[in-house]
Amino acid sequence: MGYRYAIIGAGRQGLSAAYDLARFGSAEEILLCDLKLETAQKGAEKLRAQLSQDLFIPVSLDAGNLNQLQNALKGVDSAISAVPFTFNLGITKAAIECNTNLCDLGGHTETVLKQLALDEPAKSSGITIVPDCGMGPGLNISLGVLAMSFLEKPINLFIWDGGLPLNPVPPWNYISTFHINGLTNEYEGPAWFIRDGRPTQVPCLSEVEELDFPSPLGRLEAAVTSGGLSTAPWTFAGKLQRLENKTLRYPGHWQTFQAFQQLGLFEQTPVEIKDGSFVPRETFHALLQPKIAGDQVHDICVIRVRCEGESNGKTAVCTLDLCETYDEETGLTAMEKFTGWHASMVAILSAQNKLPKGAVPIEKALSGPLLMQEAEKRKWTIKNNTLLGV
Repeated sequence: MGYRYAIIGAGRQGLSAAYDLARFGSAEEILLCDLKLETAQKGAEKLRAQLSQDLFIPVSLDAGNLNQLQNALKGVDSAISAVPFTFNLGITKAAIECNTNLCDLGGHTETVLKQLALDEPAKSSGITIVPDCGMGPGLNISLGVLAMSFLEKPINLFIWDGGLPLNPVPPWNYISTFHINGLTNEYEGPAWFIRDGRPTQVPCLSEVEELDFPSPLGRLEAAVTSGGLSTAPWTFAGKLQRLENKTLRYPGHWQTFQAFQQLGLFEQTPVEIKDGSFVPRETFHALLQPKIAGDQVHDICVIRVRCEGESNGKTAVCTLDLCETYDEETGLTAMEKFTGWHASMVAILSAQNKLPKGAVPIEKALSGPLLMQEAEKRKWTIKNNTLLGV
């Protein structure tokens, strides 16, 4: 039996998810929905050429229009929202009305909490709603859940992840794989971790540490950024003593952006100058974006998780590494694969009724064994180093 899928937002991540659905989702039809019909049409043409499959139907859709959403989602088994988080609550309500499973690329924990509050209506509709899929939050948390599953008693869980250029160019040594506003949102404000068993706020760009990775990455620096754990600090409160997530960058990045932050360039309050005013963040974005963006993104993404705990009455540690690189053959970036494919995994498993019903946080939706099965299909090698009695 084939399934009908819908992608809402036919940009990079949406097309990557559609590519994966066509390969592994037993797809009968995949709707590519976008505000600009031309974008959806170009996406459909690209995917047809890549996969030699005529599954892709371009659709003009305003993600903020409830009637259009309901018309698009009728008869769809699973949908993926790849549009800004501001649309996701409305899309969730439409999915519930249409009895359509839904996952999204999230990015805003307060919105996710509102979506999860719709658990009972989602259960009544017999569907699964999973916000905050993607690389981080999303795959990083799923990999953490997998690491926890290897220990009888997990106590501490540390997660590091990052998307980086394969060939870094000074002075930035960084390349943008998503909108720059998302970058500054991650770098501003507090993050939520678990410390001493309780959800705790930690300032962004703090607690810089160094980690070593296999070639071509070598030594990287990690620092606190916001949003990467989604709702996990509350889900695992009292179950874990520590839960942390830091973002990986090439050395020197965090010192540079700490200087930008201290200079006030992340601020959104207008600053008065002699001939008027300007918004520091808007100016910062306008100047930095051209320096770190490019049409050809040859990148590498890496996730490392370390779970400390006990097994068989002895101290145990499980460390997992997962790495992905730009694909010359398909043109898919590492970030697109980690982001889009994690969402498509959830969409496929939801359509197959293999995930819990209701509105479910990612840390409860995708189990370790399911992640391993799906990763193997996509030729993702999860390097496992589990040590007992350390």
